[in-house]
Amino acid sequence: MDKALQTMINNMPAKTGKSLEQWIKILKSKNFDKHGVAVKFLKTEHDLTHGFANTIVTLSNEKNDTSEELLLNQYQGKESLKPIYQALIDIVKSLGSDIIITPKKGSVSLIRKKQFALIKPATKTRIDLGLKLKNVDVQGCLQNSGPFGTMCTHRIQLTKITDVGEEVIDWLTMAYNKSI
Repeated sequence: MDKALQTMINNMPAKTGKSLEQWIKILKSKNFDKHGVAVKFLKTEHDLTHGFANTIVTLSNEKNDTSEELLLNQYQGKESLKPIYQALIDIVKSLGSDIIITPKKGSVSLIRKKQFALIKPATKTRIDLGLKLKNVDVQGCLQNSGPFGTMCTHRIQLTKITDVGEEVIDWLTMAYNKSI
């Protein structure tokens, strides 16, 4: 399990009043069909931050899939994209120790106090890096959010490791800095 995620889980009782297992039990008793509805429930009914609510819902839906298994499934048949993913994760980890890396079924959320980026293997030859950059115009490699919709304001399409250059690092850093 990712160190930041494990730290969040360890701190959960002190920060939220309940352990991960207790939160999962609450969610299971409600039987939510959609991720967003469950997150909203935890935020509105239990006053959780988005980061904790999203992590709890994600982990409750994984049905024993580990982070490693989720990543393995995401990149099955797309193994050539794994170095791009790893380069992005290395950059993110260098930004600060307050980042929660949350693998899901089809993507990986990067969360500070709220999600600031999303890494998704979009095709067999492309990773889409979704970013939350409100009030920033499309420019350079920075495109409209495309299929990310409201989850992200922008996306960057990456097809080779050399695409992860200074411009991508700068945009990722800006999204991180805006997420406080």
